[in-house]
Amino acid sequence: MNNEEKILSSIKKVIKDLFNIEDDSIVMVEIPKDNSNGDYSTNIAMRLTKILKRNPHQIAEEIKAKLLEDLPDANSIDIAGPGFINFWLKKDAMADIINTIIEAGDKYGHSDHGKGLKVLEEYVSANPTGPLHCGHARGAAWGDSCVRIMNAAGYKATSEYYINDAGAQMMNLGKSLLGRYRELFGLDFTLPEDGYHGPDVIEIAKAIKEKDGDKYLKMPEEEAVLALKALGKELELERIRKDLAYYRCGFDSWISEQWITDEGKVEEAVAKMNEMGLLYEKDGAIWFEATKYGDDKDRVLKKSDGYYTYMTPDIANHIYKYERGYDLLVNIWGADHHGYIPRMKAAMEALGYPRDNLQVDICQMVRMVENGEEVKMSKRTGNAITLRELCDDVGVDAARYTFLSKALDTHFDFDLTLARTQSNENPVYYAQYAYARICSVLRQAKQEAKKQDHYTCLNDSKEIDLLKLLSTFTDVVADAAETRSPNKICNYIQKVATCFHSFYGACKINDPNNPELTNERLNLAEATKITLKNAFDLLGVSAPEQMAKEDQ
Repeated sequence: MNNEEKILSSIKKVIKDLFNIEDDSIVMVEIPKDNSNGDYSTNIAMRLTKILKRNPHQIAEEIKAKLLEDLPDANSIDIAGPGFINFWLKKDAMADIINTIIEAGDKYGHSDHGKGLKVLEEYVSANPTGPLHCGHARGAAWGDSCVRIMNAAGYKATSEYYINDAGAQMMNLGKSLLGRYRELFGLDFTLPEDGYHGPDVIEIAKAIKEKDGDKYLKMPEEEAVLALKALGKELELERIRKDLAYYRCGFDSWISEQWITDEGKVEEAVAKMNEMGLLYEKDGAIWFEATKYGDDKDRVLKKSDGYYTYMTPDIANHIYKYERGYDLLVNIWGADHHGYIPRMKAAMEALGYPRDNLQVDICQMVRMVENGEEVKMSKRTGNAITLRELCDDVGVDAARYTFLSKALDTHFDFDLTLARTQSNENPVYYAQYAYARICSVLRQAKQEAKKQDHYTCLNDSKEIDLLKLLSTFTDVVADAAETRSPNKICNYIQKVATCFHSFYGACKINDPNNPELTNERLNLAEATKITLKNAFDLLGVSAPEQMAKEDQ
């Protein structure tokens, strides 16, 4: 239990004893921006005023008296303003976090906050008809980091890629490949207007010709399209898997829309909804009474021509997710799918699943900018900038960190010029430089740091600020997991980097004339190193031990 948790626990106990109040939600403890207001502060007295109908200052005085008995780590407790209760802790109590971090190692920041809740997070899920682009890159980094963070916070989170490999898009891929394949033999060819004209299709056609020769010219056209569609899908998927692995984004599960259909799960879903009285026929089509469950209109599941709409296999897929035992389903969808949310929630609610157990995080568009100008196309291909091109350009670390630094539902400009910059203006460079600086300090130390039971020399305000910040990491991870907000980890990393740089500038860490103080500061540096490394891992960002600007 860190110091903030100890204070929270004591306040909860005191207000229960004094006022018989057990509402944990009203108790808040924060680190004041101004150190003169204490190491920690609470506004609990003001929050109790409405409940107790008493003067907050009087309430604070009663709480303070009890807290002095209940908090042995408190050096002093004061009341300020209308009733803020400010805490100053004993210095050795503040520094206890150092041993906690060092002993926990790469598990520091982990907790059981999620209590084993089974979460399935689906993201990217792009059609296997071309390479992933920058829009996919944002959702991929976000989903992957959410899964990492949730697992660290005690959830059982699984990542899933739903392969959209059924429907017209895939047929157009087959037709586009046949056209390019025929072109390679000098034959007449046509490309569908809504087909795929990018260089990747030409590359795949060349690979097929090299492997199979003129095999597909000898088939009836329909048969050739189906065969090339299947081949194209596998080759595009292979590329997608490789690009995602390069981006440090792995998936625990890959589910195919075609497989969902072939296994009969679509028919099962429709039959189940029909048995439950959720469907009706109109104009030769089968409709779902979605308006009864919060949607703005009823939805067609099966058209009059006998084909299912896109929504129907999607419903079957979500049923299958629940059948696998997941408690919470999370989807990351593009902004163009915003209107799709209420209809899918309606379907799940109609089928008897809690409405809020399906949650959708919207991924807004990102604009690529270079030297202040929008960049829409790759200079190499003339098409949209692909995920791999972006990573090759700015690096995987800069790509992931930049995407993760802003909330998913906000529009933002990805500054390519800044992402390439090797200076403190680049947030990921600034943060990684802090880590490399710590490694340099530890390498250059004239003595080996030895863990000690109590730390009594860390009295400088810069040391105290860093200690307080390090002690909040587990809570930050738990909050980021609960809200699915990797940007909160980025914000935390920036604070730690700033705090360490400030500590480094104000305090001589390696002081041969003071080995005891040096030992404590080296341990503080080690604890900071561990915390930063763990935070970087949650984002899928590397922690380099050396950088070009490293201190000599």
